[in-house]
Amino acid sequence: MTSSVQLVAIVVSAVLLLVVLDLVRRRRLSEEYSVVWIVCAAALLVLSIWRESLHVVAAWLGVFYPPAVLLLVLVVFVFVACLAFSVVISRQGREIERLAEEVALLAARQRERRDA
Repeated sequence: MTSSVQLVAIVVSAVLLLVVLDLVRRRRLSEEYSVVWIVCAAALLVLSIWRESLHVVAAWLGVFYPPAVLLLVLVVFVFVACLAFSVVISRQGREIERLAEEVALLAARQRERRDA
C-alpha cells in the first residue's frame, strides 16, 4: 500500500471514530448502537495503521491488492451493522404494535365508562 493510500485510510478511519464518539457524547447516537460503529472504525484504523496485517490477510484471502481488504472489511461491517439495526427495528416495530393495541384497549374502556 502506498503511503498516500495508507495516510488517507488512517485519516478516514480516525475521522469516522471521532464522529461516532462525538455523536455519542452529544447523545445523538445511543451507546447501544454505537458499539457496532466503534468496532468498525477501530478495526479499520488498526488495519490502516498496521500495514503488514493487510498483506497477511490479503495473501490468505488471495487478494492481490492489499488495500482492497480494507474495502472488504468495510463491506462486512456495513452488513453486520445493517443486520443489527434490522433486529432493533423489528423489535421496536413489535413494541409499537403492542403499545398501539394497549392504547386502543384503553380508549375503548374510556368510551365505555363515558357512555355508562
